[in-house]
Amino acid sequence: MSRPTGRVLTLLELLQSGGTRTVAELADRLGVEGRTVRRYVDQLIDLDVPVESVRGRYGGYRLAPGYRLPPLMLGDDEALAVLLGLVAGRRAGLTTELTASETAAAKIRRVLPRHLARRLDTLLEALAFTDRPGEFDTPDAGVLLTVADAVRHRRPVSIRYTDRDGRRSERILHAYGIVAHAGRWYVTGRDASAGADRTFRLDRIADARTLPGSFEAPEGPGPAERVLSGFATAGYRHEVTLRIHGTPEQIRARLPAAVATLEEHEPAAGRDPAAERWLRVELRAERLDWLPPVLAALDRPFVVERPGQLRDLVAALADRLASCARRT
Repeated sequence: MSRPTGRVLTLLELLQSGGTRTVAELADRLGVEGRTVRRYVDQLIDLDVPVESVRGRYGGYRLAPGYRLPPLMLGDDEALAVLLGLVAGRRAGLTTELTASETAAAKIRRVLPRHLARRLDTLLEALAFTDRPGEFDTPDAGVLLTVADAVRHRRPVSIRYTDRDGRRSERILHAYGIVAHAGRWYVTGRDASAGADRTFRLDRIADARTLPGSFEAPEGPGPAERVLSGFATAGYRHEVTLRIHGTPEQIRARLPAAVATLEEHEPAAGRDPAAERWLRVELRAERLDWLPPVLAALDRPFVVERPGQLRDLVAALADRLASCARRT
C-alpha cells in the first residue's frame, strides 16, 4: 500500500470516530499540509464517501450521519446489539479500556440512521442496571425500542407474553423502566390486566404496540429496586426465615437483594448503623440444598427459624465437614 493511500485510509478512520475534525488537526495527525488534507478529502468523495465540509471558526470535515461504512455493514438489530453490549459491559465492569469502548460506540452510532439513533438514546434513558454483572443477551430490537419509547413518554403498551410455563396472554402494561439483571433484560410496571405491578422478561415478549393515552409513574423505589424486590419475594416451594448476626454488607455478600430481603432495625441511639447485629433474613427457594454451603461461607452466627428441613441439611453438612476433618 502506497503512503498516500495509507494516509487516505487513516483520514477515513479519523472521520469515522465521530465529530468534526479541523483541517489543522487532520494535517497534524497525518503529517501533511492543509491543502494535502483537502486533496485526500476529495479522493474520499470520489469514492462516494459522504464527507461534509463544516464552515466557520471551528469548522473542518465530518462524515454525514447515517453513512454505512464498509466493512462495518451492520443491520439495525446488529448495531443495536453491539452498542448495548458495549454499554452493558462498561456498566458491569467487563470493559477495561474505557476509551476504546467509547470510540467503538461512537463509530457504530455513526452508521445508525438518525431515527434509530434517537430511539437508542430513548432506550438508554429508560434503562437501569442492577449491581449483578452478567453477559447480556439482546432481545428483539423492535420490542426493546417500542417499550423504551413507552417508558419515556409514559404511554400504555400492549404486549403478547409467554410465561415460563408456556402460557400465552395479551396484556396492557404501564411500563416504569427497563432493567438489565444477571444477563437478561426485564420490563417492570403496572399490569393493567391484573391490576398489580409485574416484571416481564423482554425475550418472552413476542410483540409490543404503544397505545393512546398516558399514565403517571408512582413514587417510591426505582425500576431496578422493583425488579430485585420482585425476585426476592416471588413464590417458590420453600419459605425460609433466618436470623444472622453481622452487618448488612457481610450478609449481602452471599445473599444479594435479588435473593433475600433483610429486615433492618433502627439502630439504638449512638450505635453505628453498620455495626454487627442480629438481622432477620427472608427468602424463597425451589430447593434448599444450596443454602447450607452459603451459610457456612458467611462465617457468621445464624439461627434457622424455618423450615425444619433446612436445619437437617445444615446439620448434615456439618457432620460431613467434621468427618472429613477427622480423617488422617
